[in-house]
Amino acid sequence: MQTNLAAQFLNTPDGDEAEAILRNCVHCGFCTATCPTYQLLGDELDGPRGRIYLIKQVLEGRPATAKTQSHLDRCLTCRNCETTCPSGVHYSRLLDIGRKVVDQQVPRPAGQRFARTLLKETLPREWLFTPAMKAGQMLRPLLPQSLRDKVPHAHPAGAWPTAPQARRMLLLDGCVQPAMAPNINSATARVLAAVGVELVVAPRAGCCGAIRYHLNDQDGGLDDMRRNIDAWWPEVEAGVEALVITASGCGATVKEYGHLLRDDPVYAEKAERVSALARDVSEVVCEFEDALASRIRGKLAQPVAYHPPCTLQHAQKIRGKVEGLLRAIGVDVRLCADSHLCCGSAGTYSVLQPELSYQLRDRKVANLEATGAARIVSANIGCQTHLQSGTELPVGHWIELVDQLLAQAT
Repeated sequence: MQTNLAAQFLNTPDGDEAEAILRNCVHCGFCTATCPTYQLLGDELDGPRGRIYLIKQVLEGRPATAKTQSHLDRCLTCRNCETTCPSGVHYSRLLDIGRKVVDQQVPRPAGQRFARTLLKETLPREWLFTPAMKAGQMLRPLLPQSLRDKVPHAHPAGAWPTAPQARRMLLLDGCVQPAMAPNINSATARVLAAVGVELVVAPRAGCCGAIRYHLNDQDGGLDDMRRNIDAWWPEVEAGVEALVITASGCGATVKEYGHLLRDDPVYAEKAERVSALARDVSEVVCEFEDALASRIRGKLAQPVAYHPPCTLQHAQKIRGKVEGLLRAIGVDVRLCADSHLCCGSAGTYSVLQPELSYQLRDRKVANLEATGAARIVSANIGCQTHLQSGTELPVGHWIELVDQLLAQAT
């Protein structure tokens, strides 16, 4: 793709990166076939190729409009197009650049500004979000359906193992997950303790930075990343083996720290090292597949449907590990039709684009229920909450299932 960037973008980090990405695109259109919003809307500008053209036009000097902004907003950033693209176009990075430039040119209406500010100032702050979530859980029967969908039933975390182990790894505790589903991290600690790994949490670490960054508060998101690096650094220097992440959305972001902070003279090298240590929990637990299979002697009677989040299969390029592990320990795990497509959660997308989000959810739930499974598991808190709002089947994290089977085997 030929480019002719406007003068204000020439020889800038964003301009240089955007130009390199644009030049890789051969506008073949393969990406449209796997784009959820294009499938729903049938509009070229609501698919990756069309959005790439919109961003290219803005970077070449054409003024952005509210329509441009709307088409970019409707992108889920599921990155399915990146999996499909034969040219290796880093679409999501181009989208971040494009959204930032467009938002600088097109002021948002007051309602949109309020919603986005509320999300980016509340969700990453555990001290605000946790009491709000607890209040919501107490009042859940009284909430309107739109809010009830975002408030899961309260579940206890269970005991965190305290015995020291031979191996030591860090765990990203996260921001919303400890309040919404506290058992996920506890279950991870118990499963890894059973195979000789101790998990530790850095108290000053928090949100991975994805929420602010993808709501176009990129400076705020980068500050969250720097804070985490500072919190983790003593353990990194002490030789911790890995940084384990149980929410695949967070994992996709932490693995990008090295890229996102590449121009920061203080944090670039540290960020690269943190990204190299980052592991989705499936990457870690699958190393112990044989040990877990020998411990879990029984079979799970009922089939389980697994929904692989986009941030796991498309952003992190991790496919097959969870299914393989579950099958190795005796679980009849099933993938649904179109398992590569997004469920519609996509971080804050389900709040900001509810109509499209719920259409995608209903399609995904119908496919998952069609597998005949008795329960659904996934690998990202956003997907779990979103799917649960559309089905009576229980929805949880796959590591909780492994923890349950281990407990039953003892």
